[in-house]
Amino acid sequence: MQRIAVLTSGGDAPGMNACIRAVVRTALNNNIDIYGVERGYAGLVKGEITRLGTRSVSDMIHKGGTFLKTARCPEFIDVEVQRQAVEALSAFGIDGLIVIGGDGTFRGAKDLCDNFGIKVMGIPGTIDNDLSYTDFTVGFDTAVNSVLWAINNLRDTMHSHDRVSLLEVMGRHCGDIALYAGVAGGAEYVLVPEIPFDLDEIARKIKKSYLRGKTSNMIILAEGAGNRDEIAETLRTKSGINVKVTNFGYIQRGGSPNMNDRILAARFGYKAIELLKNNSESRAIGIKDNKVITVPFDEAVKHVSKFDKELYNIAHILSL
Repeated sequence: MQRIAVLTSGGDAPGMNACIRAVVRTALNNNIDIYGVERGYAGLVKGEITRLGTRSVSDMIHKGGTFLKTARCPEFIDVEVQRQAVEALSAFGIDGLIVIGGDGTFRGAKDLCDNFGIKVMGIPGTIDNDLSYTDFTVGFDTAVNSVLWAINNLRDTMHSHDRVSLLEVMGRHCGDIALYAGVAGGAEYVLVPEIPFDLDEIARKIKKSYLRGKTSNMIILAEGAGNRDEIAETLRTKSGINVKVTNFGYIQRGGSPNMNDRILAARFGYKAIELLKNNSESRAIGIKDNKVITVPFDEAVKHVSKFDKELYNIAHILSL
């Protein structure tokens, strides 16, 4: 394989630049021409493809976001739109493609494989950590640490004002960010879509803790678990305690990737080039028990819950 392209698609995640860097430098080390596609599948359809060199990724390992840019491309579900992407790759003589992104990105990769026989390697890059075949995705650990920073700051002001803080975090329908940040931040309550919760019971506990002298509580809410304002209002009404809502929003998607995400990005990027160099079948790359693995895209896009119930139970016990 002589020419390979790389793109980032969907939501950005810390570590995407580090991953592109690993792809580019591993390709060049193997005398493979490497091209960057701007703005994901949307840019691929339009032929926004540029050759990359070692200097293209200099000073990139520590930067958040993606210098190749990213975009949503819902129209990519159309086979004729996919055909335009294939024609763009052909025009540049590109033999293989590496995509970095989440579930939607992998579905696009699967379509290119199934419908046109394009060799594609998928690297999981999303803060949501919602791909069940891999333990972790690039960007997740950094996002959790950003939330942890917010928890620490919120605790100071909530304690000063005798308030309850409800912090909403991202994750779509996956509660991993809320769970990991909640355990690491010592949150009293972690509300996730995977586990039902009783607001009446939480309100009673908040009121009880207030009466015994604990006048501040931290609640971490995964965005897919419910409406933050409705939950806060219910808790205010039933407990009589002031509940302040904070939506951490896109802050958790940016920032310099931490060590774990940089190492993961390096291992995944290197593996993607090795697979294409050896003309392997299209695969999604992941990590299990700290070992880099590969699976077919059919398996990668299955929605099978991997929620860590044991860790959730630990969070509940340690919050008492």
